[in-house]
Amino acid sequence: MPTLVRPKRGRILAGVCAAIANRLGWSPTLIRVLWVVLSFIPGPLWVAYVVLWLMIPAEEDVRPL
Repeated sequence: MPTLVRPKRGRILAGVCAAIANRLGWSPTLIRVLWVVLSFIPGPLWVAYVVLWLMIPAEEDVRPL
């Protein structure tokens, strides 16, 4: 199973939805649509997004010397 990292490519905001989709093997579009639908329900979804943004590491560039 892939690790949970925010990809360099395919981000829209911070890459949290893309990271979750890659980890689960789902479509990033599906995760984004679910997030938008769930954001209309009162709750701390935006706070959770920011926390995940801070906690999930970004994908590193590996460049040869």
